[in-house]
Amino acid sequence: MTPGLGTRTVAAMTTTATSMRVGPVGRLGRFAADHVRAVGVAWAVAAVALAAFAPKVETALSGAGWQANGSESVRARTLIQQNFGGLSSSALTVVVHSPAVPASSPEFRQTLARVARVLAADRRVASVQPPRLAPEGHTAVVMAGAAGGTTEMVAAAESLEPSLKAAGAGSVAVSLTGSSGMWNDFNSANRRAMMKSEFLSWPVTMAIIVLAFGSLVAAGLPLLLTILGLVSSAGLLALLTHGFDISIWAMNFALMFSLALGVDYALFVVHRFRGALFGSGLDARDAVALTMDTAGKAVLFSGLTVLVSLSAVMLVPSPAFRSTALGIILSVAFVLAATLTLLPAVLAKLGPRVNALRLPWIRNRAQRSTRSARWGERLWRQAHIFGPAATLLLIVLALPLFGLRTGMPSIKVVPGHDSSRVGYAQLQRSFGAGAPGTLQVVAARSQAAAATAAARRDPGVARVLEPESGTGGLTLVQAVPSADPSSRAAGATIDRLRAALPAGALVGGAAAENHDLEHSLQSKTPLVIAAVLALGFLLLLLALRAPVISGLAVVTNLLATGAAFGIGRLIFQDGHGAGLLGFESQGFMDAWAPVFFFAMIFAMSMDYTVFLLASAKEHWDRSHDPRAAMVGGLTDSGRVIFAASGVMVAVFFTFALSGPLPPKEMGVILGIAVLLDAMLVRLVLLPALLRVFGRHAWALPRWLDRLLPSVRFGH
Repeated sequence: MTPGLGTRTVAAMTTTATSMRVGPVGRLGRFAADHVRAVGVAWAVAAVALAAFAPKVETALSGAGWQANGSESVRARTLIQQNFGGLSSSALTVVVHSPAVPASSPEFRQTLARVARVLAADRRVASVQPPRLAPEGHTAVVMAGAAGGTTEMVAAAESLEPSLKAAGAGSVAVSLTGSSGMWNDFNSANRRAMMKSEFLSWPVTMAIIVLAFGSLVAAGLPLLLTILGLVSSAGLLALLTHGFDISIWAMNFALMFSLALGVDYALFVVHRFRGALFGSGLDARDAVALTMDTAGKAVLFSGLTVLVSLSAVMLVPSPAFRSTALGIILSVAFVLAATLTLLPAVLAKLGPRVNALRLPWIRNRAQRSTRSARWGERLWRQAHIFGPAATLLLIVLALPLFGLRTGMPSIKVVPGHDSSRVGYAQLQRSFGAGAPGTLQVVAARSQAAAATAAARRDPGVARVLEPESGTGGLTLVQAVPSADPSSRAAGATIDRLRAALPAGALVGGAAAENHDLEHSLQSKTPLVIAAVLALGFLLLLLALRAPVISGLAVVTNLLATGAAFGIGRLIFQDGHGAGLLGFESQGFMDAWAPVFFFAMIFAMSMDYTVFLLASAKEHWDRSHDPRAAMVGGLTDSGRVIFAASGVMVAVFFTFALSGPLPPKEMGVILGIAVLLDAMLVRLVLLPALLRVFGRHAWALPRWLDRLLPSVRFGH
């Protein structure tokens, strides 16, 4: 030992010297620590510039886009829009009804005249059709042709609905329904639900964050990342709306993921920074470099797996799906960039003050979780008990998945008092169960008779309206199905009709568009799932250089996802707990749930997987001891996974308490998935598998070693 130097000093010098040899992510962290002012100014300028556009995002985003691009129904809508006065599925449907006075009364006729004036005055209305009276004599329907696209007509429904409602007088009521009206009410109800859920979740989220970080200063760091991710992605989405239709759901999910990943990444990085600063004798600059070379590298791979998982949703040819995935991807990219640059700069500036305003039981020392360490030791000894028990429970919960049915949202997703649902019900009572889903057949004028005859022969068609001639040598035949538009019988009618019609004839209408989107989702779901699993495995393989544990991580993720959907099927398809959660079961789960929720669940669970296995890999590279790897990985990441999942479960479950059915589905399924994944898979099953496979979990064939880049998470 050098004279005059103590053991601790020598250890500190050795660690410092080692920390100088960091990889690219560590060097990026050191750069941020050395240029705190420049990094802060750069982020401030970017945030302020994008924040200028952020307030416009709420009004600029699209309320439509739920269609399968390139499908027969979308082609039919385009032709009808161009050649039949805009009377496509985007047209506005206004129902005028009075239980007291007949349609021939002056009061009723005056109401119809006011409705026509309101519609004709709007530039987004191409034409106003004469009223069509119901046989019972107390209901009339006024159709207003669309002069704009689907997005513009949903916006028109939002602005016209109050004026149309006010056009009613006495016992005569006016309701705006149809596809545009329904999507407007659906989006408005979801927006209210999101706001209510965010209001309910923030206090719980803040309490968990403060407890997890142990100090108010540290607890502010995930909020910094969340705000940057949200403001930046909102501003960029607002800019993108000038060239593309971006769904309003993009902003809702962007907020969700900004909060989720802001908490996850800040927890992991701050946890490691405290360990390096208070436990290794490093100064703030070197502690930041060491932290980013270990935790920062894990965050980078985690962010990449999230981005890859969500990008697979782009395979679904629906503007709403693609733009929503884009919104999440943007928020994740901003949070990831801020975590790798701004967060290390702030930590270097704070230094020991990261624990300022700390809770009484928090001390300025390495934040080693003794509970996680004890759990890891116990799991090592009893993996043969806990592993099979967790696996059996997940399999049992996943069994109902085999009876899962899906369908496009019915009118039941709209609150009962909303205009579109009131008008929808009135249409069914007055014109028949299938009236809200009238099918529109576009054919050449020479095929009008054949198309009409084919529609009249179909057993699922209640009646066929007289053919209408349009421009371009086309004829429009409208067929009213006998079944509810959301039923499987209506879908079967669409398929039969398409098979029976003359070549070149197209079947469109709102019900056909939903039918085509559902088919597109069903056909693309296996491809999306396969792409997510394959790309997730490849990224884990690159990060861990261990094919066995990378494959096991992906398989165990499927167990948690299957269990969440199994529980979701019992609740939302079979209706168990419907009264408690306050919804009316549709008899199926929404068709977008399997593909979209799967990508989201996989993205979030891979977040925790990378944290756990990167920590375990760090210990394995240092000791090549399976026990040290498993126990050490749990010790380093267990608290982070537990706290981060607690925040997400609290956020998701608040969606189950408010709003219409789709947010409830999302909240319950995603909340259960995160809970099962964190508590049973990442903290029980996956560590137990590390115990069972031992050294084989980290084995790397020589031929694969030559192909993979060298990645290390430790020093």
